[in-house]
Amino acid sequence: MMKRRDFLLTGALGAAGLALRHRDLFASPTAASIRKAVKFGMIQEPDLSIAEKFQLLKDLGFDGVEMDSPNDLDQGEVIAARDAAGLPIHGVVDSVHWTQTLSDPDSAVRAAGLDALKTAIQDAHAYGASTVLLVPGIVNKYVSYEDAYKRSQAEVRKVLPMAAEHNIKIAFENVWNRFLLSPLECARYVDEFESEFVGWYFDVGNVVTYGWPEHWIRTLGPRILKLDIKEFSRAKADSEGPYAGFRVPLGEGDCDWPAVNEALAEIGFEGWATAEVAGGDRTRMQELAERMDRILPVQ
Repeated sequence: MMKRRDFLLTGALGAAGLALRHRDLFASPTAASIRKAVKFGMIQEPDLSIAEKFQLLKDLGFDGVEMDSPNDLDQGEVIAARDAAGLPIHGVVDSVHWTQTLSDPDSAVRAAGLDALKTAIQDAHAYGASTVLLVPGIVNKYVSYEDAYKRSQAEVRKVLPMAAEHNIKIAFENVWNRFLLSPLECARYVDEFESEFVGWYFDVGNVVTYGWPEHWIRTLGPRILKLDIKEFSRAKADSEGPYAGFRVPLGEGDCDWPAVNEALAEIGFEGWATAEVAGGDRTRMQELAERMDRILPVQ
């Protein structure tokens, strides 16, 4: 990891050249080796096969892709597409963690959610991925904060031996679930497992409405396994409603990308950054690739 004095020196020497490339307005060259990806479901080209979608991402310069699990896709076809395009599947997203929550008061719902998490771990192993993204719990009128905390940790602990056996890390994501609302608490939540097979999947855009991503990055530090990339506009959220804040192009909202990249450099982050925004056809996916190149220090 680059020392801070070297980081500051590099930044100072490069300041005069910021105007040479548009991406330099956002990306710090010192945040090493970030690889860009998208969620597979973002590709909205219905006439393309799975293999053709993988190849499309490869042609557009993406370094990898993330799949949902459980899913209805033929696993063999997905793996064949991965190999043909030479495009890694770096991670899997638990596709039922919002409905079959590990914090639900109904033990049957929690059991179904746990089974789905086990399937996601198995799929991640088969795909050659390294993580399963998980929303660990939800707080609502019927689920207290304390119960969400205790129940979700209890359920996750049940699958840690399986995660270790398959060498898959469970990465908790910060989302609008009224749960784990500060970086200090998120760090504590991870640390209490005392396991190398849990960590954090940090969503940059999700915290902008009530915090600053660079603060979270420094607090979570090496617990951050991967990044979800979104933008957020406080002004749009204030005028049009909270979710409208996400409807702004990458690089044109209130995410301070230079500060984000500086914080990532300070913690020595290297790894995957996956866009989680509105997808579309080839033109849209190409635009996303270009915007990610501008705001992040990608390879």
